[in-house]
Amino acid sequence: MSITTEFLRRPLMTGAVAASSRRLAHAMTEGIGLERARTVVELGPGTGVFTDAILARLAPGARLVAVELNPVLAARLSATRRDVRLTVVQGSAAGLAGAVGEPVDAVVSGLPWTVMPQDRRGHILDAVTEVLTPGGRFTTFAYAHAAWTPPARHFAAELARRFHRSERSPVVWANLPPAFVHRATRKP
Repeated sequence: MSITTEFLRRPLMTGAVAASSRRLAHAMTEGIGLERARTVVELGPGTGVFTDAILARLAPGARLVAVELNPVLAARLSATRRDVRLTVVQGSAAGLAGAVGEPVDAVVSGLPWTVMPQDRRGHILDAVTEVLTPGGRFTTFAYAHAAWTPPARHFAAELARRFHRSERSPVVWANLPPAFVHRATRKP
């Protein structure tokens, strides 16, 4: 079972056609304080490429809550990762506060922001800002070829409105398709 198979089975529930590369996973998890974090959330973990990169950086006593909408991917992630720091929740990112139950130091997202309806995207971003601690970090990615599209520009503007600081990484060419990372910080 692959992310491609799940995309073909459930294209409205699975946002990616191919799994992200390790280089993109490295770019997604660097510089956001995971080494010092107590609680981290991953939205849309899919097959676990970002999950593995997060777990590699987390301290032994930290907690990672991975929220996956697709029941097949959630079950597979639970079955293949035997790390006591990881809790997989099958559900919507919109219910983030209930899934986590405590303030969060960082949120790493693999969600397909530019293909979801604007009201759902806004609701999920509100849920993210609600659970983040002051100074907490949010990171997600976007495909470079679509950066100029209206949905991508609207998403970048939503990040700028909701967060104290927002920046964009250089393009990660070693990903299919090439992508860049959005990093945002909640007001301290």
